[in-house]
Amino acid sequence: MQEETQDPQEATEIQTVDELMQRITEAYDALPRQLKSVATYIEQHRSNVMMDRTGDIAAACGVHPSAVVRFAQRFGFSGFSDLQAIFKQAYTGQNGSAQSYQQRIRKLIDEKPGKLSGGSVAREFIAASQSGLAELEAGLDDVQFEAAVKMLQQAENIYVVGVRRSFPVASYIVYALQHTAKRVHLVSGFGGMYREQIRSVKKGDVVVAISFAPYGKETQYCVRAAQHHGAKTLVITDGQLSPLARHASAHLFVKEGSAFAFRSLTSTICLCQALFIALAYRLELNVEESRETGGYDD
Repeated sequence: MQEETQDPQEATEIQTVDELMQRITEAYDALPRQLKSVATYIEQHRSNVMMDRTGDIAAACGVHPSAVVRFAQRFGFSGFSDLQAIFKQAYTGQNGSAQSYQQRIRKLIDEKPGKLSGGSVAREFIAASQSGLAELEAGLDDVQFEAAVKMLQQAENIYVVGVRRSFPVASYIVYALQHTAKRVHLVSGFGGMYREQIRSVKKGDVVVAISFAPYGKETQYCVRAAQHHGAKTLVITDGQLSPLARHASAHLFVKEGSAFAFRSLTSTICLCQALFIALAYRLELNVEESRETGGYDD
């Protein structure tokens, strides 16, 4: 079996979480399948890595604990605890509310076997949503957000696509953007017509694609079509390892909180609302006046 470790000297080169994630992104395509699973877990659970045990990560990834150790060694660390140390350095004392919410959810689930009351379920899900919002605020990339706003401001046409759990978000973005003078199109795929609805995209247009693991094939097709026709792409996804993020003109990352294996949409909707408000401000719109009249609720 080929040795997967690198020169230990490389461990000194990785000092921050961002540096590690950049190295993982660059190496991802060449990683063995098991190590890809570990990479994806770490990308999607950054704030939890410092608390997770090797066995917990292995179980979540469906791999043997030795694969988690090999993953750390692949990037120049002597073991998983050394890799964990950079997450502890990054997150200890920062984003504390997110950590406490995650710990609270785990504790409540562990300590309440059997049937939970409806109120307990609601509070745990609300806490998970708060955790996601805290992580969104801490990890927001101002440069990418500004690039996203500028792209939308300059777009001739805006196409928005999101399937399955991302579809409500796509619908909301279209609703919000229709309060501007922009030409906005929802790529709904009604009747299976994704290809037909995206075929008119061209240079000068922007495709907004919302997708999270396991990444809708329809959304990936629309992004490829946009790139083929010279349009720009704004991708809203869950991390650098997303196949949609690698060649996007701009990307915004969001990781939702989850409880009972169900992910919320709170952070994604919040990010999209912020994107619209920032665009409206750039376009010098009066957001209050953009609200519909005639008794319709927004």
